Amino acid sequence: MKTKTLIIGGGLTGLALGHRLQNAGHDYQLLEARNRFGGRIKSLNIRNQHFDLGPSWAWPGQHRIASLLQDLELGVFQQWVDGTHLYEQPNGEVMQHAGLAPMAGSLRIAGGTSALIGALVGNLDPARIHKDAIVTKISQTSGAALSDGRIFEADRIILAVPPRIAAQLTFDPVLPQNTTALLNAVPTWMGAHAKFIAVYPTPFWRDAGLSGDVSSRRGPLAEIHDASPSDGKLGALFGFIGLPADMRQRAGAALKKAALAQLESLFGSKAATPIVAHIEDWSQARFTATADDAKPPPGHPAYEMPAALTDIWNGNLIFAVTELVADSGGLIEGALAAAEVAANQILSP
Repeated sequence: MKTKTLIIGGGLTGLALGHRLQNAGHDYQLLEARNRFGGRIKSLNIRNQHFDLGPSWAWPGQHRIASLLQDLELGVFQQWVDGTHLYEQPNGEVMQHAGLAPMAGSLRIAGGTSALIGALVGNLDPARIHKDAIVTKISQTSGAALSDGRIFEADRIILAVPPRIAAQLTFDPVLPQNTTALLNAVPTWMGAHAKFIAVYPTPFWRDAGLSGDVSSRRGPLAEIHDASPSDGKLGALFGFIGLPADMRQRAGAALKKAALAQLESLFGSKAATPIVAHIEDWSQARFTATADDAKPPPGHPAYEMPAALTDIWNGNLIFAVTELVADSGGLIEGALAAAEVAANQILSP
């Protein structure tokens, strides 16, 4: 198959770029290695309600996500923060802090972040987007070779995948050593982390005057928030697991039991029996993280686009991903910023 622009990666950046190119009447094809679109945007579907397993929030002032949601006719709602914040000491003692709301002002997408992915996919030409399309080699002259033997020829290739995943591909001609080193040096946002979510018939903690927000020095959940849908028909709590990737793997099924026991100690007996409890460990996601992502960075990385990653193959190999933009790098807004930059490069006269 031959196309002008080949997008490799069907996460938010790749889909948003396809959306921009399609609206401009530009020829493109999009390849996604997974059997679903969305990349790190993924949801748990329980009783037709969607619970975010990847990124959850946007914030006021982020104009790209605001514009896209308006374009796709999707709504937002405020993160639930009403009630008392809990602080769990290492010995299990729980302290209450009324009025403390660390996520105040955060916005969530109605229907979950997967609603954004579904709307983008629904607006793209189905003949141009391909799942289960694992790229193994990229050539300057012959395009992308897939694991199933297919070839997609293209004038231009966009790599909309985490830099460390991009570095694992075979390139012809081989990328300069410093370029590969730069790609491997970029931490994958969420690549080291895991989220735990428990879904309940109701958000019962609200009746007790609790916001669902918890900061814990005991764990295994280090940070907990209310993840209930906007209509309140179901309740949900999610937490970031505060154990490194290797310890999570060694813990196995005991980790889920420990997380539920922690929720019970914080929120009472109802928390012990959710409809479903689920752990999404992004360090184990084949097309998201590599072994280098097992150890998280000490803070939010200072993401940017290194000069050495620009103007490769006369500008016909473009890296477009949230980890390579300075504006909201790592976030949903950053993913859209990456799509915007790539689209401007492609469509500029």
